[in-house]
Amino acid sequence: MLNIDELKFDEKGLIPAIVKDAVSGRVLTLAYMNKESLQISMEKGLTCFWSRSRQELWLKGETSGNYQHIVSITADCDKDALLVSVEPDGPACHTGTFSCFENPVWQSEDLHDFSMQSLMDLIKGRKEEKKEGSYTTYLFEKGLDKILKKVGEESTEVIIAAKAEDKAETIYEISDLAYHVLVLMVEAGISLEDIHRELASRHVIDHKVKQEKMTK
Repeated sequence: MLNIDELKFDEKGLIPAIVKDAVSGRVLTLAYMNKESLQISMEKGLTCFWSRSRQELWLKGETSGNYQHIVSITADCDKDALLVSVEPDGPACHTGTFSCFENPVWQSEDLHDFSMQSLMDLIKGRKEEKKEGSYTTYLFEKGLDKILKKVGEESTEVIIAAKAEDKAETIYEISDLAYHVLVLMVEAGISLEDIHRELASRHVIDHKVKQEKMTK
């Protein structure tokens, strides 16, 4: 672990902090920290920045309630910038949007951003807007039994492909299964954050069990 004194603050005593969502990986905001706000952030486990406009410390969420719970803080190779991974309680931007980065400037016609969260958002949109001709909308219209049937079918396909040791086909079938599981999650009102927290809690438990075995 780096010591704070090893970080390179600029001539104003500041260091840029890129804040990202720990689950989706989406960039939430770019802010600045000084040594004091960084220390507060680590002590509280909540992001605290230095407001350049107000010239004062700024604990994110203190007024809005949209706290950012810190998962990790990592310095770049030059030690003059920070990447802060958080679990946010609400929007990161003062405008009320999830991220401060919501204004497209340019988009490639061939390459596209992808994340599980973006796919989840698309699936939610199909449930809410019921786009005609959409397979996802069709699943929601047919209801829970149809969705569960598809999850079962795709699970079987994964098993068959894996048993045949066909890597490409297994990847294809796991992707189909993942998609249908996401549809089920939307139908059941389960978020990616819910799964993230559950898996994270199991990781802690598993770590503790391993530690206990090692000490016996």
